[in-house]
Amino acid sequence: MLLAVAVTLGLTSCSKKSSGGGNVSSATGWKINDKKGGFQHNSKYKKQEAAPGLVEVEGGTFTMGRVQDDVMHDWNNTPTQQHVQSFFMDETEVTNVMYMEYLDWLKRVFPPEEENYKNIYVGALPDTLVWRNALGYNETMTNNYLRHPAFSYYPVVGVSWVQAVEFSKWRTDRVNENVLEKEKYLKKDAKLTETKAESTFSTEAYLESPNKTYGGNEELVLKGKGNKLASKEGAKNVYAQRTSGLILPEYRLPTEAEWEYAAVALVGNREYNLYRGNKKYPWKGLYTRNGKRAKKGDQLANFKQGKGDYGGIAGWSDDNADITAPVKSYQPNDFGLYDMAGNVAEWVADVYRPIVDDEANDFNYYRGNVYMKNKIGEDGRALLVTPETIVYDTLSNGRIQYRNLPGQIAQEPITEDDAYLRQNYTRGDNRNFRDGDKQSVLDYMKFQSEGGNTTDDKITEKMYNFPHNKVEADTATGGLRKIQDGKKRTTLINDYVRVFKGGSWRDRAYWLDPAQRRYYPQDMATDYIGFRCAMSKVGPKSKKKTARN
Repeated sequence: MLLAVAVTLGLTSCSKKSSGGGNVSSATGWKINDKKGGFQHNSKYKKQEAAPGLVEVEGGTFTMGRVQDDVMHDWNNTPTQQHVQSFFMDETEVTNVMYMEYLDWLKRVFPPEEENYKNIYVGALPDTLVWRNALGYNETMTNNYLRHPAFSYYPVVGVSWVQAVEFSKWRTDRVNENVLEKEKYLKKDAKLTETKAESTFSTEAYLESPNKTYGGNEELVLKGKGNKLASKEGAKNVYAQRTSGLILPEYRLPTEAEWEYAAVALVGNREYNLYRGNKKYPWKGLYTRNGKRAKKGDQLANFKQGKGDYGGIAGWSDDNADITAPVKSYQPNDFGLYDMAGNVAEWVADVYRPIVDDEANDFNYYRGNVYMKNKIGEDGRALLVTPETIVYDTLSNGRIQYRNLPGQIAQEPITEDDAYLRQNYTRGDNRNFRDGDKQSVLDYMKFQSEGGNTTDDKITEKMYNFPHNKVEADTATGGLRKIQDGKKRTTLINDYVRVFKGGSWRDRAYWLDPAQRRYYPQDMATDYIGFRCAMSKVGPKSKKKTARN
């Protein structure tokens, strides 16, 4: 035994020497992280820590779209086997106070009283008028729900899919800005005292060119407390990079597959490599009431009990909410996520189509990829958006929405040359891939006779006969005028409707099933759809496991 231990220790020692223990290259034998220069590598990196608000969701396989009640039989929930990669997800929905912090930052940095910025803050404001009802008195929520401290920890509503995406981008930059400040790559409190419209921090802009951060004020961009080369004169590559392991991946909306997988949380039913028993809801069992003795009969989520019944009879055993409820009012599921059924339905990233095409992909399924690339300036580097080059979009409902904030990298669609000879994708806009493209339309033979010379918009029109709403400025009145073509319409499906998941305070129990899915225009909002953010996990699928027996 002693001999065996000695041999093992010797082999381990040799192994560490050959690989340098993280300090010597196993490829060249050169020293890594030499103080004199050369290749620098974060050999002490351990794992990705959960970013603010997030909890880890270990990935795995599950049957997506399996519902117990499918009364319509409309192919909308066809079961498919999917695998989801490990990721992080917000523990709760984004709350009013979280969204108010975003609005406050926008108002301070881009004052709406200045002509060039007036549409930035206004475009981010939730639509509080969603609470109004022609035959109901809801003015109290219209005036108070977003801003009154009594509603601070209620989920934000009245936010469109577009606004939720912009909030996620903003959150990414603010979190990474804070991380780099703590590691002394950015001057302390610069995010508070130095940030102005012409000098903001953007994660992608910093990674592309650190010296352009904060409007090119190099005094605010430091070289890090743990950087061994920081003191060397003329040293290069001393700023934080992806190789530093400090920069977190982006906050984003979860995909539909991720959201459904996280909501149903089958990990609680796992035994060896099988799932034992089905789950209709995020909690165990087939009923909406608590079966445990201490809280027997209490509702497990906030939803509509029946006609004219949004919470039950006053007193014990109702769901303790008539509209939304404060986050964490109910028990979390087996992943530690709150309100994955009830309270508010939630936006997910996907463009809606009736069928999930598992024949095309069964790993990290997502429909909605529109590949972009950085715009390049005259200096050969990525072009940053400036206060003078902000681009605004007029949405179908007339609202004005910024496309990028000053300090971010300007984006443009990829070209055919960028996708030339690629096998995994052939174009930038893949929202119609295998469902609305030339091969999948009803009159494909007509396209063949036309030689395929049809724009993407016309292709979608052949597949989905949806309304085209346009908004134009009325020069006579200065107002907005909606124009809708008068052709007979057969569907509301197009490339601008997004999936939302989960039941809400307005929905019956039927919609609490995580596999149920609905869609809504991406630039419109309601009083029952909110959202939460997700973040991809880099590195191993999970923590190191040992055998159960």
